[in-house]
Amino acid sequence: MTAALTPNRSLSRRPCRANRCRWLAALLLVSGLPGCFSPMALDHVTLAYNEATADVISKQLLLNIARSRFNQPIFFSGISNIAATLNFQANMGMTPALAGNSGSTLVPIFGGSVSENPTISIVPIEGEQFTQRLLTPLSEDKLTLLLRQNIDIDILLRLVTLEFRTQNDVAVYHNRPRNEQDYAAFRRIVLHLSSIQDRDQLFAEPLVFERHWTLPAASVTGESFHTLEKEYAMTLDAQQSVYHLSKQVIGRTILTNYDPFLLTNAQRMQMNDEAERNAPNDFLVDIRPGYPGGEYPLHGKFRLRSFSNIMYFIGRSIANEPERDVPKDPRTPAVAENPVSVIAISESDSPPKGADVSVNYRGKYYAVSPSPQSSWNQTAFRVLSQIYQMTTTDLPKSGIPSITIAK
Repeated sequence: MTAALTPNRSLSRRPCRANRCRWLAALLLVSGLPGCFSPMALDHVTLAYNEATADVISKQLLLNIARSRFNQPIFFSGISNIAATLNFQANMGMTPALAGNSGSTLVPIFGGSVSENPTISIVPIEGEQFTQRLLTPLSEDKLTLLLRQNIDIDILLRLVTLEFRTQNDVAVYHNRPRNEQDYAAFRRIVLHLSSIQDRDQLFAEPLVFERHWTLPAASVTGESFHTLEKEYAMTLDAQQSVYHLSKQVIGRTILTNYDPFLLTNAQRMQMNDEAERNAPNDFLVDIRPGYPGGEYPLHGKFRLRSFSNIMYFIGRSIANEPERDVPKDPRTPAVAENPVSVIAISESDSPPKGADVSVNYRGKYYAVSPSPQSSWNQTAFRVLSQIYQMTTTDLPKSGIPSITIAK
């Protein structure tokens, strides 16, 4: 009897061990589900919000260009905060097998779910902040930063420049198509600068120079000497009993067809003094004979627009004041591109085909027209977006009226 019972007890434990193994495997699998889902979900959500935010900015720009086309006020809103909560859940259970040798066999079932609960705060841009962002003219340093990105100067200056003024304001050439002669002269100037840039001979560099002073040695005490030597290079002239002081100064930026370091220190100081008399949104230009592009000498300043002015310029060019073709100056060599419009915006009754982004306003569809043989329009729209970002101040996180969208 005992010998017969031993094999039976041994056999009865095998299903139990198998079931425990299945349970253990199921538990391990379910416990690992959140760890698998969370990186994938986080990656997807982050990229989706990034793409959606960029798309919103592009559509806002197009929508405000459409408003400008009808001389309507432009309006922007910004996303100040995105808080997305990701919830990962896993569950498991057991159910009898539908078929098999033993009706008591249990089959594990398990599953998981991922839910997202984003909260997006949208802040309207208005009041003083609106004025600072949109109505303040671009400054010289912002234009310099864009020039250093190797952007075609023809695109950039046609977008951001209000007018070109010759030395002492003898002549003023407005960048506005309704002023036909001024507009044509302005276009020829920026096209000539573009030809110099094509030859890699256009410089946008700050004027670096040294200023010098003298102080009577008797007026310099021990304490003042240590204070002065922190900012100035000091040399004692024992014969004349004076201190010679010098200091390197980084002045205003100037656009030239030569390296400004070729000028003498006195010439750089004189050029900087001229630039300092200009407004912060003026950009000094000096194209001299004897250097590439010098066959068309220029000396004057570009007066820069505000972002709001840029938007209305583009909006008016759709129908009210369309830009027109302007041939280059005879002194300017051949240039690669000279399109009619700085940004060609299409206006149609139906959604445009092949457009990356389009908006509907007053029953019309607006989009950036594709450039037939280049990426001119897309590049100009990208530069417009960069200028918008550069004129953006930090959006406040709290304490202001906002629209909160919870999904």
